[in-house]
Amino acid sequence: MIRRLYNWTMSLANSPHALWALALVAFIESSVFPIPPDILMIPLIVARPRDAFKIAGIATVASVAGGMLGYWIGYGAFETIGRPVLEFYGKDAYFDEFAVKYNEWGAWAVLIAGVTPFPYKVITILSGTTGLSLPVFIVASITARALRFFVVATLLWKFGDPIRDFIERRLGLVFTLFVVILLSGFYAVKYL
Repeated sequence: MIRRLYNWTMSLANSPHALWALALVAFIESSVFPIPPDILMIPLIVARPRDAFKIAGIATVASVAGGMLGYWIGYGAFETIGRPVLEFYGKDAYFDEFAVKYNEWGAWAVLIAGVTPFPYKVITILSGTTGLSLPVFIVASITARALRFFVVATLLWKFGDPIRDFIERRLGLVFTLFVVILLSGFYAVKYL
């Protein structure tokens, strides 16, 4: 099934509707869909390198808009829609204890989830559920998603197909290590 989805995605990259499909995938991935937009964005950029930054921009805008849908799900429809999504991702058991401290660190949570492999949709829903400030949520989402998508676009634009394997396999790990180093630096400055 995953191989068929991947093949479909690769063929979609050459379609005249590819940018609309990317926008749709980026939008719904930010609130409910389990497939990240990178799976369509990467072949699109490889196929159209001169449009790399336009593609990253579309993914960013659509992802942040979808994140706002996730925020609304958490804010207005948590019990009927939000909780089942969290249950699907196995995050419901941790919700109550996590929600208590969430607003204190909410902007960081959005930033981290926006650039790492952690499911961004969980954070969008949680942000709405806990009532994280909407402007803080939007700024953190724009920053994180733009960073993620424009780094991928820049690497593919600059290095092309050879960097594709690295991005598909290891970029999430690199972003995760970057976040760990960044947070360690803040911890060291504050407590050491």
